[in-house]
Amino acid sequence: MKRVWISCCILLFVSACSQTPEQTEEELDTTQQIDTEYEETHVSDPLEGFNRVMWGLNYDYLDPYLVRPVSIGYVEYTPTPIRYGIANFLANLDEPSSMINNLLMGNGNMAMVHFNRFWLNTTLGLVGLIDIASAADIQKPDSKSFGDALGHYGVGNGPYFMLPGYGPWTLREAGDFVDGLYMPLSYLNFWQGLGKWGLEGMESRVQLISQEPMLEASPDPYVLTRDVYLQRQDFKAEIEPEVDLDAEDDIDDYLDEIDE
Repeated sequence: MKRVWISCCILLFVSACSQTPEQTEEELDTTQQIDTEYEETHVSDPLEGFNRVMWGLNYDYLDPYLVRPVSIGYVEYTPTPIRYGIANFLANLDEPSSMINNLLMGNGNMAMVHFNRFWLNTTLGLVGLIDIASAADIQKPDSKSFGDALGHYGVGNGPYFMLPGYGPWTLREAGDFVDGLYMPLSYLNFWQGLGKWGLEGMESRVQLISQEPMLEASPDPYVLTRDVYLQRQDFKAEIEPEVDLDAEDDIDDYLDEIDE
C-alpha cells in the first residue's frame, strides 16, 4: 500500500491539460519564474524514453478524461462534513507510522506531535473523524515514510520511473512497504488500502488545480515534474542541498569588488 504523500505527487504529475503551441506574454513570464524557482536535479533516468511515453499517457489522457473530472465530482457532490470526516479518519491512520519514522530520523519533537495527534483524535475525535488535535493548536506536520528515513541516512533515490496510470516512482520508495506493518495500517486489507489511496488522491488532485498553469507554461513539463518530484523527496528526507563552494566564493569576490 502506498501512502498519501505518494498519491499527491502522482496526481501532481498527471495534472493539467496539453501545452498550447503559442504562449502568451503572461505564460512566458510564468515560465521564466519557474526556471528561477528550481534547480535541475541530476538524476538517474535510465528509461527516459519509456517514461516520456507514460508521461504523455497520464498527462494527455488519464488525467483530463478520468482523474480530474472524477475528483472534482467527488469534492463538489459529497457533503462537506462527510468529506472532512473521511479525510480526518484516513489521515489519522498515518500518524503512528510518521511517528516511528520521525524517531528513526532523530526528530523527537515531531514524533511527539504525531503521537499526541493520534491519541487525541482517536479518543476525543471519535476514532479520527474529528480533528480535535488541530483545534487544540497541534497542527499536523508533513508525514514521513520509511523511504524518507532511508534517504535521511544516505540511501539515494535510485532510478526514476514514470509508471502508466500510477505516476512517478523511485526505487527507494520500495521501502515504504514497512509503513504498512505498523498498526493501524496493518489492519487494512488490499481493498481498504486501495480505497484509502483513492479517496485521499481525489482530495489532493482538486487541491492541485491551482498549480496546473505551472505545467502548462513549462517548456518541458516532464523534466519540470521529475526535478520537482525528486527535490520534494530529498526535502522530506531532510537531505541538505549540496552547496557549490567555488560559486559562492566567486559571488563573494564579486560583492567585495562592488563594495570597494
